[in-house]
Amino acid sequence: MPLPAATTRHLFFTGKGGVGKTSLSCATGLALAESGKQVLIVSTDPASNLDEVLGATLGQAPTAIPQVPGLFALNIDPEVSAHNYRERMVAPYRGILPAAAIASMEEQFSGACTVEIAAFDEFSKLLGQPEATARFDCVIFDTAPTGHTLRLLTLPSAWSEFIADSNGGASCLGPLAGLEKQKALYAATVQRLADPLQTTVILVSRPDVAALREAERTRGELVELGITNQCLALNGVLAEDDTSDVIARAMQQRAKQALGTMPKGLAELQRSITPFLPKGTVGIDALRLMANPDVPINAGQASDCLLAAMELPGKLLPLIDELAQDGRGVIMTMGKGGVGKTTVAAAIAVELAGRGFQVVLSTTDPAAHVSSAIGETVPNLKVSRIDPAAEVAQYTAEVLAKASPTLDANGRAMLEEDLRSPCTEEIAVFRAFALAVDGGKEGFVVLDTAPTGHTILLLDAAEAYHREVLRTQGEMPEAVTQLLPRLRDPAYTKVLVVTLPEATPVSEADRLQQDLIRAGITPFAWIINQSILVSGTRHSVLKQRGDYEIPFIQRVASTLSRRCALIPWLACAPVGASGLRQFSRH
Repeated sequence: MPLPAATTRHLFFTGKGGVGKTSLSCATGLALAESGKQVLIVSTDPASNLDEVLGATLGQAPTAIPQVPGLFALNIDPEVSAHNYRERMVAPYRGILPAAAIASMEEQFSGACTVEIAAFDEFSKLLGQPEATARFDCVIFDTAPTGHTLRLLTLPSAWSEFIADSNGGASCLGPLAGLEKQKALYAATVQRLADPLQTTVILVSRPDVAALREAERTRGELVELGITNQCLALNGVLAEDDTSDVIARAMQQRAKQALGTMPKGLAELQRSITPFLPKGTVGIDALRLMANPDVPINAGQASDCLLAAMELPGKLLPLIDELAQDGRGVIMTMGKGGVGKTTVAAAIAVELAGRGFQVVLSTTDPAAHVSSAIGETVPNLKVSRIDPAAEVAQYTAEVLAKASPTLDANGRAMLEEDLRSPCTEEIAVFRAFALAVDGGKEGFVVLDTAPTGHTILLLDAAEAYHREVLRTQGEMPEAVTQLLPRLRDPAYTKVLVVTLPEATPVSEADRLQQDLIRAGITPFAWIINQSILVSGTRHSVLKQRGDYEIPFIQRVASTLSRRCALIPWLACAPVGASGLRQFSRH
């Protein structure tokens, strides 16, 4: 089957960034609607591209999709949800409490935790209140990349615990009465998530080792949460044939090897297989092809003519030459999940280390695999990872050690309670990120950052961090106070926007660049990764994909960036130091 079987009313699509969750969830919703069902698709991803894929402008309420009777969609916007939630909590007290008290309440509701709980509040209404979606036969959740999704799914238990243990009445979430009222709703949400008769989780993966590894990790963690009704959706599988084309054979062989070594738990799941589609998956017609892929493929023609006339972007190596001139500083790779940020970051780090520079390669992405990308010891290169659990433990210990001498038993109990809140993780990771950036004073720090939405939230967290530190009596390290000035200093920080030559990654990278510019950060260069157009393939299906890439490459090179590198899809996977060096030179 090309699409997952919809045997329950609620469907969750989850997986590593860039595996096609949105496309598959939309194609499944479209197929169900065209079979006569009333279907609602919900995005819980702060970096949602549901609008683009469905070709409709979406908001917080269900919106009918043009030309598809029975299909509706909505985006849960975290910022809008937080505003509405904050106003709902504060409004009853306006005109009753003094202005200073109202201002204090609004301050308490302005942190990252409020954004998270507010978004989950909206999500819970859709899943935990049957009347909210009563008119729909099926509700499909297009979830955020895996780390965010798991956090979302564990929130009911996390917040229930936090509410139950809270005795002080106020925290980083503001007065807890608002949460207390929601406990029944959260309990219903948890029950529905774990009910195999009501909910199915579809683990979406590409046929490659990293995506399948992430899917297996997700499968195991979901089982621990009591969510056992799962299936596997393999997306973008290039059909095996007797081709002699080097690129096509490499793609087929890589997929075969990854599937052949799939973890046992994942291999035992019911699965669907969606073929590789050369023309992308944006728009209703493209989504219909995902459900009905058996259409004739014509060999690409345009690329042969246009390739000769196009002025193509250069290689990655000249960009690294420019980066090396400063002798130190921070290099950050940013972009949509699955575009190859980790590989690009690792390749740059290996190349700079090979030139004798001291380099630290690190990541703020909970789903990243920088160590496995390099796979060996490289002179002058140190590989690290910002581990949320370790950062929380260290931050908590430091705050308690500093504050304990001035607190009585009750005061310490209240501080410990506050430090158990989910806000602490955001703050601790943010501090670690700032300390990593501080290392750019002495040598090169290459940061493989998280997917776009998380990255922007991280950069926007400076004021929230300041408030949190003051509230918990922690310290504001110099690295934190210097973070935004350093990120805005083009001599200190170089941001590389990484994308694929496809519609959604380019559009999302464009939005990222606009967000960064508004924050006073101008990207140094763009990198277009995994281009089939310049891979040298003669395979009919892949040639058609090459034709599809041309306008996106031209848009980046002519409109979005004055510096740009184009990297082909390589027959030899860029793994290990030697593979990464070849990656830089292709």
